Amino acid sequence: MHELTLYLKGLLERDTRLQNVWVRGEISNFKLHTPSGHMYFTLKDGFSCVKVVMFRSRAVLVPFRPEQGMRVILRGYIGLYERDGQYQIYCEEMQPDGLGSLHLALEQLKARLSGEGLFDSERKKKLPLLPNTIGVATSLTGAAIQDVLKVVFRRFPNMRVVVAPCAVQGEAAPGEIAKAIKLLNQATGIDVIIVGRGGGSREELWAFNAEEVVRAIAGSCVPVISAVGHETDITLADLAADLRAPTPSAAAELAVPQKVDLLGTVKDLSMRLNSAVQNQVSAKRRVSEMLASSPALTNPFYRLNQEQQRLDQLRTDLGQSIGGFLREKNVILTLLAEKLDVLSPLKVLARGYSICQKEDGQTVMDASQVSFGETVSLTLAKGKLNCKVEEVSPCHKR
Repeated sequence: MHELTLYLKGLLERDTRLQNVWVRGEISNFKLHTPSGHMYFTLKDGFSCVKVVMFRSRAVLVPFRPEQGMRVILRGYIGLYERDGQYQIYCEEMQPDGLGSLHLALEQLKARLSGEGLFDSERKKKLPLLPNTIGVATSLTGAAIQDVLKVVFRRFPNMRVVVAPCAVQGEAAPGEIAKAIKLLNQATGIDVIIVGRGGGSREELWAFNAEEVVRAIAGSCVPVISAVGHETDITLADLAADLRAPTPSAAAELAVPQKVDLLGTVKDLSMRLNSAVQNQVSAKRRVSEMLASSPALTNPFYRLNQEQQRLDQLRTDLGQSIGGFLREKNVILTLLAEKLDVLSPLKVLARGYSICQKEDGQTVMDASQVSFGETVSLTLAKGKLNCKVEEVSPCHKR
């Protein structure tokens, strides 16, 4: 039984269509679990019913108090409660029924586009500080274009403005708005695009909730400011735009800086730059004057003479050091030569001794090393003798 329940649970969880569903019905058997804050109820219509669970993390976001018999529209995903073997809806959001199918479709579109990241703050582009050209996508007959032009030329009289006319309400409006945005992206030199219209009813502003308009804004390479309706009206175009303005006039103020303010800033920066340059020049002049008065420049041979004298002194010191070193080593060498001379065999020979060697060069130390008739050489203090042995007299040990 458990395996069957798990299998059915897996089927429900793998069906992507059941992971984001919208359901309309009447609340029955409503229960708010006090300790946990979770909501449990049954949603029913004239034909069937389904159990619904809304956990506290989502329930606290519901902007109204659900009651028995209230008709609601809710969004959630289908799951299976293993203990009872019964499927139920895990509710993510809920609103009172009566907002109409148009609003439901809008919420579904909003959730889908949001899931694609079209409203993420990370993709928002920054507005340029001083745009060269402003692009405007709006109706030529509405008050919005007049408000924009009036503010733009008041703030920056020689600002260039390119208008891409389009309908801002009605069935053709979404396609025309999207096309206008694309045309402004293709134009040369446009730095900011203002998309919008003046105030109106929710139905009149609905074109700015169209998917193609949202995608055109999100896909724009040029930063887009949305200016749709009044401050309280939020459309999907506002969410997709890089910046939202409550009115077209406010959008123009955000897009175009005050020329007089910029001129004042430039003047201030120019004065600061001149002051900084003058300070640098004065500082470098003081350094130049100090260097010019230094001995190295006023008397360029002074340092050379000083170093020449120092070199002569070093040369003298070096000569003295080398002379002392050589004398010391000569004394040591003389002493070593005298010691070596004392130990020299020539000194021994000079006292009448000789060195006896056999023909193979072996020194004869004992008479037994030679034989009768053998030839030996005697090295004297002066000269050398070749002798033939006539008699061998070994040394007798005592």
